[in-house]
Amino acid sequence: MSKRKQHSPEFKAKVALEALKGEQTVADLASRFGVHPTMIHAWKKALLEGASGVFERGGKKALEIDEEQVKELHAKIGELAVANDFLARKLKPWGVT
Repeated sequence: MSKRKQHSPEFKAKVALEALKGEQTVADLASRFGVHPTMIHAWKKALLEGASGVFERGGKKALEIDEEQVKELHAKIGELAVANDFLARKLKPWGVT
């Protein structure tokens, strides 16, 4: 049994835009891009439904910051800085810098 083919978002957008142009039929696009016509209809519908999000005020959503992960990363940076300093001091007598 074969797995379903995973298409990139860029590919889906390209195919959906071609379908929106209306220069070719969905059947022609399906044979050209090697996908089922139903998928092209679904991608076109998703593109039309999500297009209004491009013009929303405020632009992109603010990134969510995980404070716990930030603390862990700061701790790891501290550990690595101490280890680096330790190794630099131990190698200095041998002339390795």
